[in-house]
Amino acid sequence: MATAFAPATAVTMGDPAGIGIEITLKAWAQREDTGLGAFFLIADADTVRGEAASIGVDAPVASIENPDAAPAAFTDALPVLHQPLPGSINAGTPNPAHAPAILGAIETATTLTTEGRTDALVTNPIHKETLIQAGFRFSGHTDYLGHLAGGVSSVMMLVSQDLRVVPATVHTGLREAIDSLTPDLLVECGKTTAQSLREDFGISSPRIVMAGLNPHAGEGGVFGFEEKLIIGPAIERLRAEGITVRGPFAADTLFHDAARATYDAAICMYHDQALIPIKTLDFAHAVNTTLGLPFVRTSPDHGTALDIAGTNRADPSSLIEAIRLAQKMAHNRRRPA
Repeated sequence: MATAFAPATAVTMGDPAGIGIEITLKAWAQREDTGLGAFFLIADADTVRGEAASIGVDAPVASIENPDAAPAAFTDALPVLHQPLPGSINAGTPNPAHAPAILGAIETATTLTTEGRTDALVTNPIHKETLIQAGFRFSGHTDYLGHLAGGVSSVMMLVSQDLRVVPATVHTGLREAIDSLTPDLLVECGKTTAQSLREDFGISSPRIVMAGLNPHAGEGGVFGFEEKLIIGPAIERLRAEGITVRGPFAADTLFHDAARATYDAAICMYHDQALIPIKTLDFAHAVNTTLGLPFVRTSPDHGTALDIAGTNRADPSSLIEAIRLAQKMAHNRRRPA
């Protein structure tokens, strides 16, 4: 009698010149010690086999034709859904010729996850500059996945054991980030964050804080007016919708132990205001996840690490945590309301 399996998690290859394939092989090799559920990689199967042999990771590769075969294969081999990769691979040097295959893996994973044939999507790091050279018009995975999902508004959250942070503005210059802050942007960000904390993280009554933009959160207008004109009004609108939000708070006092104990997520005004504290607290295990999508998506909280690609020095910890979080979030979404 056939054994029924739950859907496996889809993992994309990322840029093949980076460390994505290496850390996926290592994550599979550590599957029993880490207790990960079944996952499969969307990549060129021969490339994955060559990488395993090159870095000496004991990870047999099982080519699969559809994700339904992944759970059964996962016990004895890393399941790979073949995505042909044209052109040569030079570790550490991205090749624009690989762009269609890199994006194709993301599109395939998105389609499979949307159709319910996988339980979640985990993306390995891409090299944005190379993709943009090949015609990619998005700032990164977050925008691209929102586009693939039908143009939904998506929000980035970084997650570790001790902190969840949401940058209201992401991959944009600091001057442009400040200029783009509006009450509407922060309200949408707050609503999406609250909904995800309930549905994906199982927090029935989420507590959110907002950081100020200026030193000392503006100090009553002495150091800037964004807190009074933008952030404060957004907080009041969110409270009017029944969401527990406090702030704006000075960012330099928002991330110590006692402060973190008072909230479930902090919304920050720009990229580094959010990422510096979480990477300082837990550089190796932090996870990037995209909120607001109709499916679960996570990613390691690091880049392609081109400087160590092909050297067998890449740490798979963040990818392992990304897979673990994706599977937990997918489980939470399946729970009865």
